[in-house]
Amino acid sequence: MQVHILRATGRVFAFTERDDGANLPARYGPWTAFKSIEMRRGEAQPGVDVEECLDDIDKYGFHLTDAHLRIDPEALGSGA
Repeated sequence: MQVHILRATGRVFAFTERDDGANLPARYGPWTAFKSIEMRRGEAQPGVDVEECLDDIDKYGFHLTDAHLRIDPEALGSGA
């Protein structure tokens, strides 16, 4: 899967299939394109748990991290 990585403030990063980041939580923005990578289950990527990342993308449309630690999308509530 082609995954686009976008950066917010601090060490917050988002992983999504959308290259424009339009589906990302505004509370962490503004979002800036960082890079795009190919992610495959069973193949390691530095700084991110690939399985967890792809699971979040399938379920929520994005995966968020802060200093390489997952931000739970369900904890964002309606203020996402």
